[in-house]
Amino acid sequence: MKTVLDVTYATPGGQALKADLYLPTATGTPPPVIMFLHGGGWKFGDRRLAPDLARYFAYEGFAMISIDYRLSGQAPFPAAVEDVKTAIRWVRSEAATYGYDADHLGLWGSSAGSHLATLAVTSGPEHFRSGPYLEENEQVQAVVDGYGPTDFLRQDEYRDLNGTPSDDPESIQMPPGKFSADADSMESLFIVAPINEAPERVAAANPITYVTAGLPPMLILHGLSDTAVPWQQSRLLFEALSRTGNPATLGLIEGLGHGFFNRNTLDDDGPHTIHLYRSDAPDRAQVEAHDVFGLVEAFFRDNLR
Repeated sequence: MKTVLDVTYATPGGQALKADLYLPTATGTPPPVIMFLHGGGWKFGDRRLAPDLARYFAYEGFAMISIDYRLSGQAPFPAAVEDVKTAIRWVRSEAATYGYDADHLGLWGSSAGSHLATLAVTSGPEHFRSGPYLEENEQVQAVVDGYGPTDFLRQDEYRDLNGTPSDDPESIQMPPGKFSADADSMESLFIVAPINEAPERVAAANPITYVTAGLPPMLILHGLSDTAVPWQQSRLLFEALSRTGNPATLGLIEGLGHGFFNRNTLDDDGPHTIHLYRSDAPDRAQVEAHDVFGLVEAFFRDNLR
């Protein structure tokens, strides 16, 4: 495996945005590529807030790329999603340089990164398109969404219906007494306005706003004990995708809270119980045991090979 770190892919407003690449070697043919988008509530984190991308999944034959994007304290919405779309175009433009197959490109997000991944894909070429590499398109062939918000105004209605911190002590927790509708919430800081007072900006920032037919396959994973982003947010996106005829799978995972993609040891104790819903039968769950990272790899292998 070859590692290429600290590559600048864009400089919006003079701010250097970096990418790290983990490239398989001796694959025979150009490998498919997966771009990872970190979490952190759009306010914190960088490209290193990620699982071990050599293990997941460069050693398995995927070119892995993790990127920075502008955070809410650095530039207002829609800067972050514009950066994600710029990064997709950059990944496409650099295929010959790094030897991967950019026509088999997946997005993989964690929390806020999942929100940006799904927003970039659902919004299509009509929205949030600016910056360099405009001769390239932003098409991707598969998306893995890990516990990302999809409808800001419906987060608080489900807040008290999920698990407790003791269900998954390693998970990221919503502080007691905090709500998405607060003026200083991550969502409000992201759109630079209290979400209850800015309906047009909220609608523009919600991935669910843009769902239409013709989207790439999506695997949506969420812990049933998530106290930071209610699992019902993933259900809302899955239902919208199913209604519009898009291929989607929703996996609700017993005993997991928020942020589990950041844990390299997630599957060390064996498979997790996952309630799987598929868009061809959206109201019927199959309860199965899977390694979470194994499920992600299988999804990308099925859709990017």
